[in-house]
Amino acid sequence: MLSSDATPFTMGPALLFCPADRSERFGKAADRSDAVILDLEDAVAPADKPAAREAILHQLGTGSLDPERTIVRVNPVGTPEFDLDLQTLAKTPYRTVMLAKAEKAEQLRSLEGYQVIALCETAAGIVNAPAIAAEPNVVGLMWGAEDLLASLGGLSSRNDAGGYRAVALHSRSAVLLAAKAAGKEAIDSVYVNIPDLDGLAAESKDAVSSGFGAKACIHPNQVAVVREAYAPTDEAVAQATELLEAAASAGTGVFQFKGKMIDGPILKHAQATLRRAGRHVSM
Repeated sequence: MLSSDATPFTMGPALLFCPADRSERFGKAADRSDAVILDLEDAVAPADKPAAREAILHQLGTGSLDPERTIVRVNPVGTPEFDLDLQTLAKTPYRTVMLAKAEKAEQLRSLEGYQVIALCETAAGIVNAPAIAAEPNVVGLMWGAEDLLASLGGLSSRNDAGGYRAVALHSRSAVLLAAKAAGKEAIDSVYVNIPDLDGLAAESKDAVSSGFGAKACIHPNQVAVVREAYAPTDEAVAQATELLEAAASAGTGVFQFKGKMIDGPILKHAQATLRRAGRHVSM
């Protein structure tokens, strides 16, 4: 069940990272995505982090960012940068935070009062994902492929054919399962090969079919691809609607529909399709 201290995460499906020291991009990133992630961590060089925090404060009077569609990625707990990030956040209306390199449940308690997306991108973060997801202020989990492989001493999350290595696939599944078991949202990792929109489309379709509620992007051109993958086709909506109407007429737990056996899980798949289409679904 979802903790009473956390509200459901409804941003998405396309979340777009934007370096926090590039304030001229804030409004554009917000306009082109479902939610913008102002990045105070990896996207900003150490020497530029003070300027990035000032940029976040400076733009507050412009109205370019909606707090309901803005996430701020902060530096890892235990670093001097994390404490400075929190001092900045306290002066803003932004209350959804992405915690970089989340590794232990107790780290989330440093963000009391914030809705937190825990970014599990190290071996410790993946192993401890269930405990992290159970924290009351956590609204979602995201996984990070390249930082994960770096924490393992590896070289790349993908093989020569472009697919994820076994350990990356295991970690992706582990984060998804931990999030959903705790009633929280799961966010799929970024696709770093920016020109490969076909590869992004395939991975995004797998993400939505697997149960990820959103996918993070690192370039505006990726947003439309992710949105298209998450939006069910008219045919899929029609099929789901017909199936649920047949279920209501059947009035039984298991029935046949167009030669196929239909039971509870199949109906839930149909309900998920209609929810992604913005349709109200009675449970």
